[in-house]
Amino acid sequence: MKIYVDADACPVVKIVEKVAAREDVPVMLLCDTNHVLSSAYSEVKVIGAGADAVDFALINLCRAGDIVVTQDYGVAAMALGKSAYAIHQSGKWYTDDNIEQMLMERHIAKSARRASAKNHIKGPKRRTEEDNRRFEEAFLKMVQLAKQGEG
Repeated sequence: MKIYVDADACPVVKIVEKVAAREDVPVMLLCDTNHVLSSAYSEVKVIGAGADAVDFALINLCRAGDIVVTQDYGVAAMALGKSAYAIHQSGKWYTDDNIEQMLMERHIAKSARRASAKNHIKGPKRRTEEDNRRFEEAFLKMVQLAKQGEG
């Protein structure tokens, strides 16, 4: 089992590494050439810039039973299709039961943004310690479940 992180601008890398080190699970951080990272724990794989290049590299690497950390619903859907686990940086698990609804909501929201005369984009809310705690709890549960599946 390995953990793959879609690490471009990912706010939970340190939490992923902390849990992974405690649970003795290897981590690979994938980023493009615009977000070069370094890590004392994780393997870092820098992917050439290009639309979705990191996403496709991550999906090509992941296997059944691996864990994917991503905020991209499309990447999560492909990971689930490979029988991998997938989790959002909010701590929400992507599952076969919720991914279609999430993809549909994303599509509707994108269509609404395109149709709107207002094109101002409001950024995400500032991340809180509570957000980090929620992610860490959900991620630890996922790691432990995935490790049980290995046995």
